[in-house]
Amino acid sequence: MTEQTDDIQAVEKLGQTRDAIVTELRKTIVGMDDVIDEMMIAIFARGHCLLVGVPGLAKTLLVSSLAKTMSLSFKRIQFTPDLMPSDITGTELLQEDPATHERRFKFQKGPVFTNLLLADEINRTPPKTQAALLEAMQEKRVSSGGEEFVLDKPFFVLATQNPIEQEGTYPLPEAQLDRFLFNVMVKYPSRDEELDIMRSVTSDDEPVLNEVVDGPTIEEFQHVVRRIPVADHVFEYAAALVRATRPDEPDSPDFVKKLMSWGAGPRASLNLILAGKSRAALRGRCHVSIEDIRELCLPVLRHRVIPSFAARSEGMTTDDLIEKLVAEIPSDEKLLSRKTG
Repeated sequence: MTEQTDDIQAVEKLGQTRDAIVTELRKTIVGMDDVIDEMMIAIFARGHCLLVGVPGLAKTLLVSSLAKTMSLSFKRIQFTPDLMPSDITGTELLQEDPATHERRFKFQKGPVFTNLLLADEINRTPPKTQAALLEAMQEKRVSSGGEEFVLDKPFFVLATQNPIEQEGTYPLPEAQLDRFLFNVMVKYPSRDEELDIMRSVTSDDEPVLNEVVDGPTIEEFQHVVRRIPVADHVFEYAAALVRATRPDEPDSPDFVKKLMSWGAGPRASLNLILAGKSRAALRGRCHVSIEDIRELCLPVLRHRVIPSFAARSEGMTTDDLIEKLVAEIPSDEKLLSRKTG
């Protein structure tokens, strides 16, 4: 009972921390409410984000500002065609001991050894280099010279892609895209937001960001998020959504069989639940609702389902298909229990 009370208090504190972080980010970032929300959900769910948007939308500023408010170390890698895996993970350097003059190899850590890593334009580097980063993301360690080096905690990767320029790029395979918790779409600002950006950026004011939370506290909150309870009907709803994306499932809607070539795997179900727990906790709630799952379907599923040629020929996007699916799958607790019973 004491642990449950502590968790309730921790969730309330997490909600207050979220509000304080958003207040600080507002000093440098205009708009982008959904992007900020999804990035914070991913961080407290121990997930990584893929940010997709055209250049000049302040993605780098957002990530660096988030690192400052969370008191996290921050590094940025600009991905290029000539980038090597060792440029990310680190390399063995031959060094001489000044006292004994003995030479030995010493591992020089790369930029992946940080708390918050911005992988800028990840699709501009060859698959071998992409794989080096994605392996570090998954394993949370780097191997070199027969030794293993554990990455800093907490560790998050926010990778960006430019959706316009595709010439000379190396798109991430679906299996590697699946390593990202969210695929976040960074959209153009509204007219009023763009005017606010023009006024603030072209002035001589330099806002000072205050630290709201630190790494050890973030790790504590991550454990609290994992302990958020989930009702059976919410598990069933998340499973129903993900399974309905698979064209070969007997119960999949007819439009899925026609318009989707490939559906999401079990990792999507897990991520919906984990992200739902994080979203609930960030809003000061100790339970996950159906609404949490519905709101997170797009960022969780848009990089895990593949539209068919028929869907593309009709001008339907992945988001269109997911929204249609959410509208079709029942969310009523009684209907769900009847369908799974």
